[in-house]
Amino acid sequence: MSHDFDPTVLREYDIRGIIGETLGPDDARAIGRGFATLLKRAGGSKVAVGYDGRTSSPMLEHALIEGLNASGCDVVSIGMGATPMLYYAAASTEDIDGGIQITGSHNPANYNGFKMVFQGRPFFGADIQTLGRMAAEGDWDDGVGTASSRDILEEYVERLLAPLSGIDTGRLADLKVGWDAGNGAAGPALEMLAARLPGEHHLLFTEVDGNFPNHHPDPTVEANLEDLRALVAAKNLDFGVAFDGDGDRIGAIDGEGRVIWGDQLLMIYAEDLLGRLPNSTIIADVKASRALFDHVASHGGKPVMWKTGHSLIKSKMKETGSPLAGEMSGHVFFADEYYGFDDALYAGVRLITSAANLGKSVTDLRSAMPAMINTPEMRFQVDESRKFAAIDEVKDRLAKSPAQVDGTDGVRVTTDDGWWLLRASNTQDVLVARAESETEAGLERLMAQIDEQLALSGLERGENAAH
Repeated sequence: MSHDFDPTVLREYDIRGIIGETLGPDDARAIGRGFATLLKRAGGSKVAVGYDGRTSSPMLEHALIEGLNASGCDVVSIGMGATPMLYYAAASTEDIDGGIQITGSHNPANYNGFKMVFQGRPFFGADIQTLGRMAAEGDWDDGVGTASSRDILEEYVERLLAPLSGIDTGRLADLKVGWDAGNGAAGPALEMLAARLPGEHHLLFTEVDGNFPNHHPDPTVEANLEDLRALVAAKNLDFGVAFDGDGDRIGAIDGEGRVIWGDQLLMIYAEDLLGRLPNSTIIADVKASRALFDHVASHGGKPVMWKTGHSLIKSKMKETGSPLAGEMSGHVFFADEYYGFDDALYAGVRLITSAANLGKSVTDLRSAMPAMINTPEMRFQVDESRKFAAIDEVKDRLAKSPAQVDGTDGVRVTTDDGWWLLRASNTQDVLVARAESETEAGLERLMAQIDEQLALSGLERGENAAH
């Protein structure tokens, strides 16, 4: 017995494909066999399995459990829920050695995939390639595992409420918050959570529907926040929170309808945390604003710029002992009083408690941030064989210049005007560019530098640069 995956499916941070075209039950079964074999060889034996609200998820779950059982692992099925609920089951339950969430995250409805955690660490990159190699060789152990189910929703929601325990909730009685679950998998947990939070809470689209009838569940795209913005305005709310399809990424708007981007949320969380844990290392990805790194330093923290990708950030947190990290994409990781994984529901609660601890409204905190002028994230197609080579060429040219260059993930160049970034996506055949300045003229000069470097490598930004 062996199995060959479609080459597009085994990706850097997860496994992802189009149902009926590049991903199906045989793939799920092979993933289960490989994952269980690796876990058994490492001394583990029990895996938690969860799935999101996509119509294809139950079919993949059935095949995945078959595969896990066939290679000797016992399975605890926690049913439909947000990805962080699966992470919680794996992190908080002593006898569980690994976890797999079936999720297409914020991709279109016909996609699905798998996110994995292995003995408390993210399972990605080389791990995923290993699954592919084992499947091609049929390198699977045989065994017989059991399958049981466990309902952990109430226990999970109880854990989400923990940050409120140190706060006089009377101070939060007048709080008014809007929430948009986007018909994603976080809906049921959000309903249960909001019912127990102090203040007044208005919920949108909590009914799980894998066809996403209201709007696409990606809170980093401003158009997807329009329903939430209208709710905040209509009900005169303090702020609004939105989730992606599987509940591990957060988006937010303040009481005036302004977006609070991922790095800006991290500024609020960091200011609160550094008041309690001075000198902490706070990690953000290379796409984050200079304002964030300055803010962390000015509040007595140690800012660290790291590579984009939730698995890479989690690994760096473990290495540095960082209690807080985040990405522009809305992944936020708390390890001060939580488990260090990305949980948008928990991040929503922490936005409430951070504002309370700092004694300011979310709108005031957003207003106090420096007015930087940023481009959106510009993405443009580059042939897979060229994308990393082009970045290396840019690095080589800049090494001979006086420019201040950070090569952590692509090239981030700092000048008197601000900074610009060029990096290769790990998951698609695209280059990503971004720039930030305090003036429009400065931003134009930074963009000219990006275009110059691209031209020297025979590339151009192109008109198809999507946000």
